[in-house]
Parts: sequence; C-alpha cells; structure tokens
Amino acid sequence: MNSDLFAAAAEQRLERRQPLASRMRPIRLDDIVGQKHLLGPGKPLRRLIEADRLSSVVLWGPAGTGKTTLARVVARSTAKSFVQLSAVTATVKDVREEIAKARQRLGEREQATILFLDEVHRFNKSQQDSLLPAVESGLIVLIGATTENPYFEVNAPLLSRSTLFRLEPLDDEAVEQLLRRGLTVEKATGTDEAIDHLVARVGGDGRQSLTALEVAVTLAEARQADEAGAAPGTSNNGPVLVELEDVEAALDVKAFRYGRDEHYDTISAFIKSIRGSDPDAAVYWLARMLEAGEDARFIARRLMVHASEDIGMADSQALLVAAAAAQAVEFVGLPEARINLAHATVYLATAPKSNRAYMSINKAQEASRSAGGEVGKHLRDAHYKGAASLGHGEGYLYPHNDPRGWVPQDYLPPEVAGQTFYEPTRLGDEANVADRLAQQKRWRHEADS
Repeated sequence: MNSDLFAAAAEQRLERRQPLASRMRPIRLDDIVGQKHLLGPGKPLRRLIEADRLSSVVLWGPAGTGKTTLARVVARSTAKSFVQLSAVTATVKDVREEIAKARQRLGEREQATILFLDEVHRFNKSQQDSLLPAVESGLIVLIGATTENPYFEVNAPLLSRSTLFRLEPLDDEAVEQLLRRGLTVEKATGTDEAIDHLVARVGGDGRQSLTALEVAVTLAEARQADEAGAAPGTSNNGPVLVELEDVEAALDVKAFRYGRDEHYDTISAFIKSIRGSDPDAAVYWLARMLEAGEDARFIARRLMVHASEDIGMADSQALLVAAAAAQAVEFVGLPEARINLAHATVYLATAPKSNRAYMSINKAQEASRSAGGEVGKHLRDAHYKGAASLGHGEGYLYPHNDPRGWVPQDYLPPEVAGQTFYEPTRLGDEANVADRLAQQKRWRHEADS
C-alpha cells in the first residue's frame, strides 16, 4: 500500500518537473494546433485516425510541428497496440523483437500493432529494410517521423508502401494560441508585445515556443519577486506577468520595433539597395528583416520580382538565382535559408541592371488597351481542320528555313505597327541582345530596299 502511495507521489513530482511542452502535449485531435490541412474537419488524415483505419505513414515536417504529438494522439485513439521506438537508439534487433511481439499479439489476441519510429531517417538502409516485410504484409502499421526529406532519406521501397503527410511550420495564429494556452497552464499572463516577439522569433516551432515561454515565466517570476523584495515564488503580487524583457532574456534576442510602417520601409530600403548595386546595404536590410521575424517567403517573393523588374535581360540568371532561393526557403526553411537569401541578395545587388523588360510590358499593355488590333491571318492557328479554307497560316514564313534563323515578317497588328516596346541597354548580357536586334533591323532594311 505504502509503495503504491510513494509511486503515485513520485509520478506526480515527475509530471511537475516535465517541460511545459510535455505537460501540454495534446491527447485529442481537437487539442492540436495547426496542421488544419491534415487535421481539419473532413481532412484525410483526421478521417483515417478517427476511423482507426490508418495505414503506414511517414510524417515529414520541421521540428516542433507536432509529429510526435500526432503519433501519441493516434496511440490514445486506436484499438491497436502502440509501440514507440527511436531510430537514434534502436537497433535492428529491437525492431525484430517488436515485429515478433506483433506477430504473437496478432495470433493470440487478434490485435494489430502500430509501430511509431521517431527520427526514421536515422536508420540506415539495412535497418529500414528490416521493416519492409512486416509493413508489406500488414503485420505492423508504421508511423515514421522525420525532419529530413523522405525522398532522400527513406528507402524507396519503404516510402512506396507508406502515405506521406507533410506537416507545415505553425503559422503565427497557431503559435499565439499555443502560447496563450501555455500561460494558462503556468498560471501566468503576458503582454501582447512579449507574445508578439515570441511568435516572431520561433519560426513556427511549437516546442521551441513553449520552451522559451517556460524560461520567460521563470525569469518574470524572479524579476517580480526581486522587485517586491521577496524570494521567488513567495511574492503576493498576483499572477506572474511576462513582459518583453523576460522574453528577450529567454531568447537572448532583443526585439526590433517592427510595425506596419517599418515593414514597408525596410523592404523598400532593401530593394532600393539592390537596385543601387550596394550589396553591403542590401545584406544589412535583409538581416534587419530576418531579425525582426519577417516572413522569409515574402522576402523571397520580392527578390523574384526585383530580378525581372530591375535586372531583367542584363543578367537573366538573376531570376533563376532568386527562384532557387525561394525554393530553398520552402525546402530548407529558416534559419539555414537565410544563407540562400543572402546568396541571392548579393547576386542581385552585384548584377548589371536593366528595367527594359519591365518597361516593355508596361508600354505593351498601354498600347493593347488603347489600340487593340487583330491577329494577322498568317499568324493564326492553322493546325485544325478547316483552318486553311479560312486562310489561316497563309503567307507565314518559317524562320528556321532561313540560314539566319530570322525572316523579315510582320508580327504586330497594323494598329501598332512600327512601335517599339522593348529597347535594350548596353549593360551586361543585354548588350548582346541589342546587337542581335540591331542586326535584324539591318536585314529588314535590306529586304525593304
């Protein structure tokens, strides 16, 4: 009897000592924040879990997005036996033992088994192969969790037998909801400024947000006790109030005052520095935005626009570099993607500049609105039956039949004939374009004379 009381007391003390993220781990699907694309009403993963019809899956997403939490919710909602292993510590022997137990369980009690394998990418090829027969036969339902791209880190045969679900970083709304729940659990409150700073700095990582909050609450409690001249935990000043300075200390990152005006002013300074070919200033404003918690995808989108608007044909590689940086933001994520954004920023800032492609579409749109004009018959689609009887394609000259790869031919409608929308500069690669267009102009003059 006494041993049971001691065991219960020890369990309670351990629970109190658990990190806030562990104490707050959801036990129901409705308690999970974020991942609405998978767990919202009627969404595929939710339906499978609620019906206890989950087949083998791989949960892929950054740290702190709820992979382990989701697996434990499955454990509470399934009639199957739930077994958890970590690929960091488990061996092939451990896997084989669990498979043997699953076979025995199925034979004795007709109970299926779910095996949750955390950090599945840490298993090498032979270790992953040891799972294949049991997964393929349905002896076990595998839930693999990974932060790495499973197309690179999970064996193709194992991946082909599993459904892949991508978990996204928590959005600001979800992180704020999580933080406010955490404050309630900690019997504390927080200023909006403190919560906003936490939301901006954790990069969609729910676990990190709660860890930082727990530290901030402790610091706030100590600060308030010190201000009251009492030992921590003995102040009678009411609930602990987490302020910005507590969050800054917990994160070891000072908060930038970055409101709506600063958002637009800083991105403006960033783009103008790139346009002005000043890589130092451009990287500085990039750093300011990242430190303030600016959305990396917003920065990447602006780089892609700038690559065509202000560099354009002077260096067409600029758009490819910007697009690659945008892809890296999605694929790699912060904080590492800051390196890709810096790479693109320096490339664009040091590239030759031309806004002529941008100006050409502006002029062409203005002309199309005011002048209009029909497509000439020689340019119309002549591939369908009956097109020839309408004269479509008649008189069209095929440029590849000319050794120059060019023929003197009108492509504009009469209403805008002779107008020039694109005028290349003599900067960067665009100088070569200017030379080619000048040569074509000479050929046209020769053909007309």
